[in-house]
Amino acid sequence: MFSKVLVANRGEIAVRVMRACEELGVRTVAVYSEADKHGGHVRYADEAYNIGPARAADSYLDHESVIEAARKADADAIHPGYGFLAENAAFARKVEASEFKWVGPSADAMERLGEKTKARALMQDADVPVVPGTTEPADSADDVKAVADEFGYPVAIKAEGGGGGRGLKVVHSEDEVDEQFETAKREGEAYFDNASVYVEKYLEAPRHIEVQILADEHGNVRHLGERDCSLQRRHQKVIEEAPSPALSDDLRERIGEAARRGVRAADYTNAGTVEFLVEDGEFYFMEVNTRIQVEHTVTEEVTGLDVVKWQLRVAAGEELDFSQEDVDIEGHSMEFRINAEAPEKEFAPATGTLATYDPPGGIGVRMDDAVRQGDEIGGDYDSMIAKLIVTASDREEVLARAERALAEFDIEGLRTVIPFHRLMLTDEAFREGSHTTKYLDEVLDPDRIQAAVERWSPEAVADDDDDDEVTERTFTVEVNGKRFEVSLEERGAPAIPVGNASAGGSNSSGPRKRRDDGGDDSQQIIEGDGESITAEMQGTILSVEVEEGDEVEPGDTVCILEAMKMENDVVAERGGTVSQVLVAEGDSVDMDDVLLVLE
Repeated sequence: MFSKVLVANRGEIAVRVMRACEELGVRTVAVYSEADKHGGHVRYADEAYNIGPARAADSYLDHESVIEAARKADADAIHPGYGFLAENAAFARKVEASEFKWVGPSADAMERLGEKTKARALMQDADVPVVPGTTEPADSADDVKAVADEFGYPVAIKAEGGGGGRGLKVVHSEDEVDEQFETAKREGEAYFDNASVYVEKYLEAPRHIEVQILADEHGNVRHLGERDCSLQRRHQKVIEEAPSPALSDDLRERIGEAARRGVRAADYTNAGTVEFLVEDGEFYFMEVNTRIQVEHTVTEEVTGLDVVKWQLRVAAGEELDFSQEDVDIEGHSMEFRINAEAPEKEFAPATGTLATYDPPGGIGVRMDDAVRQGDEIGGDYDSMIAKLIVTASDREEVLARAERALAEFDIEGLRTVIPFHRLMLTDEAFREGSHTTKYLDEVLDPDRIQAAVERWSPEAVADDDDDDEVTERTFTVEVNGKRFEVSLEERGAPAIPVGNASAGGSNSSGPRKRRDDGGDDSQQIIEGDGESITAEMQGTILSVEVEEGDEVEPGDTVCILEAMKMENDVVAERGGTVSQVLVAEGDSVDMDDVLLVLE
């Protein structure tokens, strides 16, 4: 076994890997950017090294900086976690050529399976059914149109190196093809350092089923059962469970064996996930994630196997010590992603400080996180701050236990999806297990989400609707021998108008623009009395869609803002002429920064 492992990642997955290392007697090394120097993974590791500037997710993508940190630490191996460099074959090859051991599949296997077109071709050869589409990268929008002409709309454009919904665009008509093709390529380049995309028929109402596999260097391949990841919004998973409530025993067996067959044909080692779409009793290969998955936790809970420890053991040359027949699925488990998002605002990313962070506990409750009370949650990285995993003897008991755990989960200081999760536990389709991947985006009434937020997070709604400064004090009182906690709020006087034209005021100096260095420069004046369009969240400008002098209509997209790995359209609320454009592609902005002005 290794003596020291560098974890080339951040957040909860870095801590998860470090915990496995600690139990194996292995010391750990963290890497961090300036924006992450107080992160939970840095606090947990035995030692840590700075690899990049502030507010730069690219720090974790810097191959040479990561490898140099491993040298400084005198590490034996590098574990990539998930995301960032986890599916980057070029980085894996550099590690393989170095003095370090790569904890993951070989670079060759990653290329065969990590790039989706190669994986589809390989699976076809291994007699695994695939969704109809291309087996070569799409060179132009015309390739997308050709697939649509053959199989009909909608079609899906997918980033070759993608996963987790990143770089996936659904096209419903020919007039959308050009724009979505470029967007998918841009996201692939930004998130996976790979702008190649492919095209396939988009299934209308499938289940998303994935199979966890482990394979060692001695020819052994095992699957650890399936997970159901069908509850998604914008192709991003929010709740996952094992086993799936939708599969028959026969279909479950066929999918598991297809996953083993495909992985064996790829000469694959270490952990991985084979993902399928299931519709009308048939299953289709979708992709292989050549890494650990966010939702590996539920597989661990129902099998009793530590997937991350086995990643490390396989990388160290050990042989799997259990047969396929030894893998027993017992009980049921669900994972709830705790994202810093406003669910009633189409799950828009949220930022803030964890004024209160008090997670639940008790039997069958597992928390994977890397945050603590007082931590600041910015917009530089993914919106997931924690994972709640609930396990019980069967699905019905899991649902009841999850209701209790989510009710106990106390987070204050920023918005989260906890009210949405509590809604799902009362939702008939989810409780029955009849939901598909389209349920959240196309079926669930958004008003129910709004009502859930008002019911289970009323202070969040008050914060949005009331700009008055509020001081809240909590008192404990006793009446007739019974204890009560009473919260009182003191609200300040109305804010003095400062002249932001969008708020209806006037001020000769106008709103101020943030300096490039992040400061607030009152000398940089926005001229005129036009309406300012501001950033609703911290992030990075991916593109500016208008120029000075352009006419825009209400609802037109004026720029695209990336925050927490999501693209967000910034739209004009009214029509007008663009008088000033104050940002450019690549600029970092804070919440309420002025992006442009309309006259």
